[in-house]
Amino acid sequence: MADYLVIVESPAKAKTIERYLGKKYKVKASMGHVIDLPKSQMGVDVEENYKLKYITIRGKGPILKELKTAAKKAKKVFLAADPDREGEAIAWHLARSLDVDENSKCRVVFNEITKDAVKESFKNPRHIDNKLVDAQQARRVLDRLVGYNISPLLWKKVKKGLSAGRVQSVAVKLVMEREREIQNFTPEEYWTIESEFKKGKETFEGSFYGVKGKKQKLDSKQDVDHILKQLNGDHFKVEKVNKRERKRNPAQPFTTSSLQQEAARKLNFKARKTMMLAQQLYEGIDLGKKEGTVGLITYMRTDSTRISDTAKSEAAQYIESSYGKEYLGSGQKKIGAQGAQDAHEAIRPTSVNRSPKTLKGILSRDQLRLYKLIWERFLASQMAPATMDTVTAHLVNNEVEFRATGSQIKFKGFMKVYVEGEDDQKKKENKLLPPLKEGEDVLAKDIEPNQHFTQPPPRYTEARLVKTLEELGIGRPSTYAPTLDTIQRRGYVALDNRRFVPTELGEIVVDILKEYFPEIIDAEFTAKMENDLDSIEEGKVEWINIIDEFYGGFEKRLDKAEKEMEKIEIKDEPAGEDCEKCGHEMVYKMGRYGKFMACSNFPDCRNTKPILKEIGVKCPNCKEGNIVERKSKKNRTFYGCDRYPECEFVSWDKPISRPCPKCEGLLVEKKKKKGTQVQCTQCDYKEEPQE
Repeated sequence: MADYLVIVESPAKAKTIERYLGKKYKVKASMGHVIDLPKSQMGVDVEENYKLKYITIRGKGPILKELKTAAKKAKKVFLAADPDREGEAIAWHLARSLDVDENSKCRVVFNEITKDAVKESFKNPRHIDNKLVDAQQARRVLDRLVGYNISPLLWKKVKKGLSAGRVQSVAVKLVMEREREIQNFTPEEYWTIESEFKKGKETFEGSFYGVKGKKQKLDSKQDVDHILKQLNGDHFKVEKVNKRERKRNPAQPFTTSSLQQEAARKLNFKARKTMMLAQQLYEGIDLGKKEGTVGLITYMRTDSTRISDTAKSEAAQYIESSYGKEYLGSGQKKIGAQGAQDAHEAIRPTSVNRSPKTLKGILSRDQLRLYKLIWERFLASQMAPATMDTVTAHLVNNEVEFRATGSQIKFKGFMKVYVEGEDDQKKKENKLLPPLKEGEDVLAKDIEPNQHFTQPPPRYTEARLVKTLEELGIGRPSTYAPTLDTIQRRGYVALDNRRFVPTELGEIVVDILKEYFPEIIDAEFTAKMENDLDSIEEGKVEWINIIDEFYGGFEKRLDKAEKEMEKIEIKDEPAGEDCEKCGHEMVYKMGRYGKFMACSNFPDCRNTKPILKEIGVKCPNCKEGNIVERKSKKNRTFYGCDRYPECEFVSWDKPISRPCPKCEGLLVEKKKKKGTQVQCTQCDYKEEPQE
């Protein structure tokens, strides 16, 4: 038997670490928490100073028994759970279950699973940090007091299976408030005047700015006509040319939140998928005989942008040898999110020398895409700023001023490697103006007025909602992915074109919470609770005091809600057709993936049907049916014939009604980075992408 027992959470992590430590060490996995509060009851005794009732998690008995046996035979037990509050709590529960002295140096933490980092951490074991444990316990107690008191109330007064939580309720409220903003939005008319200008053989674009050097808005057609009448011919004088050099700095390396946002924007990954892939990259990937199993990125639950000096030095050497000395950055200031704990580093590759190219064929497609994103973002963060030359020309005709702007990338700097998502400036950055001198004339070729209307604020995407929660100081890195998953599973929100829409159920629950438990959905209150948890971790306050302060007011509101809240009946909306199996009326129901049709005779009849949305295109296969929008089991939109299974036509790309002008074949819309492109499924016909 090995001299030392090391306990981690996962088998993948255990396998990687055991190889680094050698024969004297045996590494076993606890498979996450083995001890927790019971699911069937609150497990918090508010009368006994919030005493917690911990039990062995169902199904974890054999694992705990195996760990106890191994611990008795080992000279020393090391607890190497993840380096955060949750990991500290796992270590604390294990220490108490395995009779390991909590005051001994039994706790080992590492931010990356590499040979050097793991060996170094075992040279410097520490005590279990009780302040971290208290902060985790306080979060669990708060969530229990809220969830296990409000949820049964919602079951009784609204519908079974509902839940309420501190972070999830605020998230639903944000989605609902945004939807109401959109519904109440009144578009306002405004106009622009664009023109193509010509100097010699060269052309460039400009737009109306104002009159007599003052910026002017165009609110109506009358405003536009007034400006057009003021123009005297089509010759404009170049009154002024402003030239300036500006620098653009690289983005900071990833935190958990920014990684989830960027993976959603660039890779179309859900937050849960991003975290699952990041976990795999962190715990270790088998790179073959030469290196074996290696952790490829640092710990992925962090709100810090700090980078170790060793990583900075390695990146500097890589940048100089690969791109040249001029691409070296001077180092950025560390910027943390509101309430950032800065417990460990930003998310980065464990070795920048392990480029994405060297991992092709080793990582899965999605693992490689995420690793490439992390690698490029980190490398770019250590590179020099990009330098732009920008030119603004002031073009005047009878005191009416148009302006033309052009810019050019003078030095790419970090942009040679990576540009942050939602970058709409690429075309503009390379749009050059011809050489223009003050006092010379240019010719306006086409002056076109365009009518526009202001747009409502956009619905939340996953990335935008995560960013908003982070900016408000709500939740922490580990909470975002499960929060977004929960609000969808509960049917509080649905995804429409990858954007969150509140359901009727979600609106009812938020309105109830707003009336009876306003603090639960108040963003400022929830952010304050997060700060209080940080204060517990820092040892500034006792966790019981924080819970007591919260529960006093909460208990009174709970009593009031029990007495005053009326039962709400959510009636099913008739679907306008009868069930083909039993003849009863079909109704609309809300499920995890949005609305569907179900028989009103449930549970005697369990017939369900998807709601088919016609897109106005005849089936190209059978020529009889209509193409409808459908959802796959993974909630991905596809298109098929409404005569299925008689006709089996399907397409991931949306068909359009007009035929291909080249071969009469089926045209479809394909999603591209630059927009939506129409192309033929039978020949090489393509149209320019439309944004």
